[in-house]
Amino acid sequence: MFKTAYNLTRPEARTTSVVFASPHSGRDYPESFLRHAVLNASEIRSSEDAFVDQLFEAVPSCGAPLLTANIPRAYLDLNRGADELDSALIEGVRRNAHNPRIASGLGVVPRVVANGRQIYRGKLTLVEAHQRIAQYWRPYHDQLQTLLDESNNSFGEAILIDCHSMPHEALENVGPPGSARPDIVLGDRFGSTSAGSIVERVEAAFASAGLRVARNMPFAGAYITQHYGRPSRQQHAIQVEIDRALYMNERTLEPNSDFAAFQALLSGVIAEIVQIGQADDLRVAAE
Repeated sequence: MFKTAYNLTRPEARTTSVVFASPHSGRDYPESFLRHAVLNASEIRSSEDAFVDQLFEAVPSCGAPLLTANIPRAYLDLNRGADELDSALIEGVRRNAHNPRIASGLGVVPRVVANGRQIYRGKLTLVEAHQRIAQYWRPYHDQLQTLLDESNNSFGEAILIDCHSMPHEALENVGPPGSARPDIVLGDRFGSTSAGSIVERVEAAFASAGLRVARNMPFAGAYITQHYGRPSRQQHAIQVEIDRALYMNERTLEPNSDFAAFQALLSGVIAEIVQIGQADDLRVAAE
């Protein structure tokens, strides 16, 4: 199984309140998991935010920590609540008809991958589900909250950038007919998880790199954004979704020829976002 739930790369010196995290880029698929799956390895990877951890490799060199998951989303979804258990997959779970994520098979232990394809042949035990949550979900979230607490203690504010990628086809109906699709979608749960001034500066950082940015459509942010976004407590959370077609071949699940150039472009964006949480900028914002 996995050695650890996550990798944490810290900067030599922490200079910003911003924390970057990638909960869906894990790609370590144990044989024991694959043996119980109906899908092949390539099909299982369709839900993975492939290479997002690599896209954000520049984060520590800019003075911020980078937290990335080792476990794949198909095994355990860190962007769901620990109580989002699917009765259609896990034995002994009472049916919850009020959660659309669970109903669609995308609970904390997913029943399906992209396009609704079933992962397992049969059901899992509740013990197995609880073991996954205890071994991997809780350590990841404990570490994430620790990083945000460190930001608050050192800077009086914490800003979480929750990093994801989205299928190109998910953007087909975004915006008026004939309009250009966004490259980036920022999610702040329609203004509830971050101060508007911070979202504006994050949007400006992407736009200054020539990227088209939309907000909250079609992705407004899921559990992590909603749970950690507490602007009244000076803890802000913004989900960032990047169009996969910008840097990878979605069919072969390989980086495309523009990967290095796009990674370099994002490094400049990261540097601008990090500045939002630096002491001088925070002091100016408070005045």
